[in-house]
Formats: sequence, structure tokens, C-alpha cells
Amino acid sequence: MHNDGVLIKGNKEGINATIYMEKFSCFDEMLESLIKKLSKGKHFYKGTTLIVNINLSSINKKNIQKLKEALLTEIELKEIVLEQIDQENDKQVKIFNGVYEGKTKFIRRTIRGGQSISYQGNIVIIGDINSGAEVHAGGNVIVLGAIRGCVNAGNTGNKKSVIAAFLLEPEILKIADVITISPDNIEKPKYPELAKIKDGMIIVEPYLPNKYI
Repeated sequence: MHNDGVLIKGNKEGINATIYMEKFSCFDEMLESLIKKLSKGKHFYKGTTLIVNINLSSINKKNIQKLKEALLTEIELKEIVLEQIDQENDKQVKIFNGVYEGKTKFIRRTIRGGQSISYQGNIVIIGDINSGAEVHAGGNVIVLGAIRGCVNAGNTGNKKSVIAAFLLEPEILKIADVITISPDNIEKPKYPELAKIKDGMIIVEPYLPNKYI
């Protein structure tokens, strides 16, 4: 089944392409083979999401950029998501490499005290996270409102994940394995803030959109 090094499957989320890099002599050979396979169903795949399951240690950032640009141009896909694969067991593990990577879940309501939300990708909440509520994400947590509860971003270990909100007054913030507790009696600024890991600690700074483009 895997003799040609590329296996294409469809599911409810879009298309899955499992790539076995050991079958190819180089990245460009693999990319040519992948595009050739996807081109056969080009009209059906247009506007869908492609999940690429691959050993990420076998490619570099330049390869990833080239892959995304080629597929988005040639196949006219909506989105490309990379996943790390354990090729011995075909076990897929979601990898998030920064604020723009990975799938995103949109929640259009306030998360109330006692409620818990968990998602393997990024979470965007149009509402608040109230005191006593918990939100856990494999990627980033972006809140178009106030954070007053407990938020854990990058819970799969991604230290590049961030937490951003219009008002940041959390009980607890956790990014990957780094935790911080909001100090009491501190007047909060009237502008959005972003929490991230720097030098092994969680720091909070003004959210400046142009800085993260």
C-alpha cells in the first residue's frame, strides 16, 4: 500500500496525505510525487483542507514553505496542516509551530465558571473566560474578551504557543509546562495583551498586531 511513498485518503475533515520520506531520494522528488497524485482529483480537492502526515525531522522550514506554496498554487487548497507521524505505528500527533499553525476552533460564547473546554488545536473565543472556568489547547488561545479563569496553551509541549486577550486577569496561565499566577491588586491596562514564554518564564506584553505578522 505504501510502496510509492504517498498515501492519499479522504475523511470528514478534508484530505489526508501520509508521506514516507524514506521512499524518496530527496524532498523535491517527494513533492513532485505528491502534486502528481493530488492533481488527479484537483477539481474535487479545491477549497478543502489537506493534512500532511510526515516525519517532520526529515524536512526543514524551507521545505515546509515550499510544500505549502506549491500545493496552495497547484491544487488550490484552502489550508495545509502538518502533523508528525510515528511511521512504525502510523500514529499521528498534532504539531503546532507558532501562532499561525494548526487547526482552529471558534467558540462564540462566554465560558462560565465550572465549565472546561479542551481542543487539540488553537482556540479562539468570542466572549470571556470567567473565573473558575478552564480552557486547554494544544495550540494558542485567543480571547476576544476577558480571561479571568485558568488557561493552558501548548499543552502538548509547544513553548511557542501564546495566550492573548482584550483583558488579561487570569487565575492561572500555563504555556507548555510553564505556569504563572496573576498578581493581586494590579491595575490592568486598557489594551489587549499577549502572554508568551521568554527565557523560560511567561511574560505579558502589549499585543501589537504588526509585530506578529
